Amino acid sequence: MSAAERPLTGAMRADGAALSRAEYEAAGGYQGWRRAVRELTPDEVIAEVTAANLLGRGGAGFPAGQKWSFLPKPTPNDTVGRYVVVNADEMEPGTFKDRRLLEGNPHQVLEGALIAAYAVQARQAYVFVRAEYKQAQETVRRAIAEAYEGGYLGQPVGDTDFRVEMHLHVSAGRYMCGEGDALLNVIEGRRAIPRSRPPHQTLSGLWGGPTVTNNVETMSNVPHILREGAAWFRGLSLTEEGGTKLYGASGQVQRPGLWELPLGTPLREIIEEHAGGMREGYRFRGVLPGGASSDWLGEEWLDTPMDFAHMGKTGSRLGTGTVVVLDDRSCPVGALLSLERFFARESCGWCTPCRDTLPWTADLLQALEEGRGQPGELELLEEQTRMIKLGHTFCTLAPGAMMPLRSALRLFREDFEAHIAQGRCPWR
Repeated sequence: MSAAERPLTGAMRADGAALSRAEYEAAGGYQGWRRAVRELTPDEVIAEVTAANLLGRGGAGFPAGQKWSFLPKPTPNDTVGRYVVVNADEMEPGTFKDRRLLEGNPHQVLEGALIAAYAVQARQAYVFVRAEYKQAQETVRRAIAEAYEGGYLGQPVGDTDFRVEMHLHVSAGRYMCGEGDALLNVIEGRRAIPRSRPPHQTLSGLWGGPTVTNNVETMSNVPHILREGAAWFRGLSLTEEGGTKLYGASGQVQRPGLWELPLGTPLREIIEEHAGGMREGYRFRGVLPGGASSDWLGEEWLDTPMDFAHMGKTGSRLGTGTVVVLDDRSCPVGALLSLERFFARESCGWCTPCRDTLPWTADLLQALEEGRGQPGELELLEEQTRMIKLGHTFCTLAPGAMMPLRSALRLFREDFEAHIAQGRCPWR
């Protein structure tokens, strides 16, 4: 693919260093912002993003333009602020795409947030970065300073009094901080826990004001849509969903990594062509197509296009689009135990199903892995996957943790049973 067909990564430097403002502008940066504020009304910006069919790249796949349209129109009598938040709290195991964007082209993210702020008439924007992403924090901090120096931030737009202030907020270092409402609580200096809905963020979010929250990859697409147009963006995809996607692969593959490809690229192509297939001596057994909180898929699904609609039909989901490959020399029970330990540790403890069930799940898997599993415990695990679902918890952390467990019990059933029958892990 040419650089023009890779809008998110095509301008990045070969040495991996972050683009300066001057380098970004030379590659066409901030042209989308200029078009938005000089030629379009806020409603026309929202209409352009909606027409592009940009679906949120954080995992849920909700249409970005539609989300922006949910904010009430500002009035002279408004008593609360309006906010835009970029979610860069990327802690999903197996996911590392937003880090590449922040470290390689931070101005692209800032321009997307600027355009979103203009579209919803928000004067304050926050970039919320994971605590462990030290390099990303520095590149974003430097880019914000350069954007102020260049007059993109803190300066009136045209002959109006509209201006945008932008802030870097470093996460407290927990997975829950990336949950949409918990993230807002953390910015406000409070505990990272979910909020009751309704009201939704678009009506009452940060400090009670209407708020738009999108992740890094979503925001990074916005400047290109405004610069090149919605039809161009839709044309980049292989399916009805617009744009490209950052796909990653980890596990026992020849070339673990990250690639920008047309949205809808088949899962098999990502694993066999871009990741180089399985390492010598290893065979494919299964894959998590969308990071840790997605369902395992077997080989029969490898020709499925990796977009939101097609992956949904498999029973799994696109999620973050960063695939985790399981090989035939790794214990699926041990792999699942690692995931469930993570989810149990990262629970905020706000609701009982998450606080109590996830540690119990990890304990049952630990017993299986150590050869202490008992008959009937697989049925207990299955019951938990039926009980812990959307609507039974305050947020999606626990239901997401049940996705790999539910599918593993189906796809790798004989491996679970072997742990009980042999009284040990067969891979040890």
